[in-house]
Amino acid sequence: MPAAVRLRTDFTARELRHRATVTKNANQSRRLLAVAAVLYGMSRAQAARIGGMDRQTLPDWVHRFNARGPDGLIGRSAKGSPPRLSPEQQADVAHLVEAGPDPAVHGVVRWRRQDLREVIVARFGVRYHARTIGTILHKLGFSRISPRPHHPAQDEGIVAEFKKTSPRP
Repeated sequence: MPAAVRLRTDFTARELRHRATVTKNANQSRRLLAVAAVLYGMSRAQAARIGGMDRQTLPDWVHRFNARGPDGLIGRSAKGSPPRLSPEQQADVAHLVEAGPDPAVHGVVRWRRQDLREVIVARFGVRYHARTIGTILHKLGFSRISPRPHHPAQDEGIVAEFKKTSPRP
């Protein structure tokens, strides 16, 4: 049977319960209450039940509490994989989207995610799924809303005349 984990003694159970009431992080609050229950002398199963965790998970949080104090009980989020496009390449993509496609070169009058995916593969050699292109565009500050495309040979004078002579509904 494993030996019990020793708990640091520079915090009292009362202090931990007070910190649990003032913290904005709900998970940290639950963990502080579980550690305070251990300091009160409750069994590991009872303290884990108070903290809403498994009995075998509690010692892991006690180790983190011993190492880093109450701030060690804040859950860390995973960093994820690093972006495959460098910041300079992302800026190139943003400039490309803002400039819009050239119909003679790109063969389209407005960008779709699939079209941008192919351009990114051709320019940078990085292959993404079309949904990931949408995520990248969102992170670069672009929204899904796009203006209606207009034909490159469209005559603005004819459009203005049409708008002036159209009857009101």
